[in-house]
Amino acid sequence: MTEHRTGAREEWRRAGVESLELEEEHTRRADELARVRRELPWVRVDKPYRFETDGGTKTLAELFDGRSQLLVDHFMFGPDWDAGCGGCSRVADHLDGGMLHLNQRDVTTVCLSRTSLEKISACKRRMGWRFTWVWWLNSDFNHDFGAAFIEDQRANGAESNFRGQGDPREEAHGLSSFALGDGVVDHVYSTYARGTDVFNTFYRLVDRAPTGHDEENVPPGRWRRHDEYEEE
Repeated sequence: MTEHRTGAREEWRRAGVESLELEEEHTRRADELARVRRELPWVRVDKPYRFETDGGTKTLAELFDGRSQLLVDHFMFGPDWDAGCGGCSRVADHLDGGMLHLNQRDVTTVCLSRTSLEKISACKRRMGWRFTWVWWLNSDFNHDFGAAFIEDQRANGAESNFRGQGDPREEAHGLSSFALGDGVVDHVYSTYARGTDVFNTFYRLVDRAPTGHDEENVPPGRWRRHDEYEEE
């Protein structure tokens, strides 16, 4: 535990009131951002994407599974990788836990990777996840939605996270939102990089612990897949 100043309860309360005012302002700004996000123009998805699932090959509309809203987590898992991305795995822990609650709000959640369905199924069994996880069949889907980059894009400054960046990684983590109505799919929203931090709710919790993230004093690798921590 780091050294920290101490004070009387009344001093703590005064500082807490100031902190609360900042937190309330943060909440109001977040509400405003959510409103702006909902008002983004939707873009019709006309390309006939196909995905390999445990139930066979499906279209994008079929991934909605009878609901009108779809969240697609672009899960980084290359064909030659032994396991999926560690950061994506931690997000997936939260998606899995929240899946049933989202279903009650007419929202389906799906993870999508470019590795084989065989590797995907093995990883799901290992991690104990229940959500739908599909293979994008080497289609254009992740390229079209900013989560994978072909060699030419990487060499010539692909638009990564809505910005032109030279030599981005072969793929990126992100989340995309879609709507389905009358058989028509629209792209609603996408976010990448730090925009996905909010899906790791343990970040929000550790920020409220005494030392917070403490990035400077904790070595890399402290966050792991949930089955990789040594038993206490």
